[in-house]
Amino acid sequence: MKEYEFRLKFSLQDASIDPEVYVEQLGVGGCDDALVGIGQNGRIALDFIRESRSAFEAISTAISDVKNVIPDARLIEASPDLVGLTDVAEILGFSRQYMRKLTLVSGAEFPAPVHEGKSSIWHLAQVLMWLKRNKTYQIENTLLEIAQTNMQVNVEKELDSIRPGMRTSLS
Repeated sequence: MKEYEFRLKFSLQDASIDPEVYVEQLGVGGCDDALVGIGQNGRIALDFIRESRSAFEAISTAISDVKNVIPDARLIEASPDLVGLTDVAEILGFSRQYMRKLTLVSGAEFPAPVHEGKSSIWHLAQVLMWLKRNKTYQIENTLLEIAQTNMQVNVEKELDSIRPGMRTSLS
């Protein structure tokens, strides 16, 4: 068994309900390995450190545990996944300047961002794989596994909002 660290953010259907009412229920309902954040009405975030055989099992059971307590909760995001250069640097213990230099020096070799703008955003898993493959950095296996799984969870969640005919015409 390995320990996986990840965050799940949920939207609550009834934003008028104070999310604090769920904190104790979540602990009893299997989320006693999570720190629950309730800073905004209509939202709840859980920072997990969950022991499991795989990242997928850790994340899927955590989502299931939350949905058992709050059936109408809608997953917003599983993280770490979507990251900026500062996030990657922080996760890996690099400076932001070093990460920026890597992107500039590597050019088109560096993974393409999911979004380019004033601040670009990447899937963490793609950056970690690139660093491991091209720069021979030692990337912790559980971090890579959790990033890959979170990317899949988030992409799958977004696919649910695509019109059925649109999915096949773009592939």
